[in-house]
Amino acid sequence: MVKEKEIFRQYLHSHGLKHTDQRDAILESFLRSEEHLSAEDLYHLIRKKHPRIGFSTVYRTLKLLCGCSLARETRLRDGLTRFEHSYNHPHHDHIICVRCGQATEFVEPGIEALQDQVAKRYNFAIQDHRMEIFGICEKCR
Repeated sequence: MVKEKEIFRQYLHSHGLKHTDQRDAILESFLRSEEHLSAEDLYHLIRKKHPRIGFSTVYRTLKLLCGCSLARETRLRDGLTRFEHSYNHPHHDHIICVRCGQATEFVEPGIEALQDQVAKRYNFAIQDHRMEIFGICEKCR
């Protein structure tokens, strides 16, 4: 968590933004969770320890975390924007249950290799991609 805090501080400084205790608390709460959190989810987690931090501060800080590549946005089928770790977290895709909303991360080297083959065939330089498979999980069936 020390490296992430330093990355965040440097990002804030380089963009002329203030480093605050509230932003640090939001960063720490975000980093402690390995879930796909919406801004509202994180706000509810933070309110328990820091009742003076408002929703808009949480939302704006999440956007800053994306700006410095500590977090990335993902939109699952429920329509909410969720945030997940990106720093020191390898690329992964998602299997999402359409009934309960559970998102499971997976890495499949065969899929990654196939994407590289397709990009090469079309002389295309991949910068990023996202794969989401929707269905019904074992628990909901």
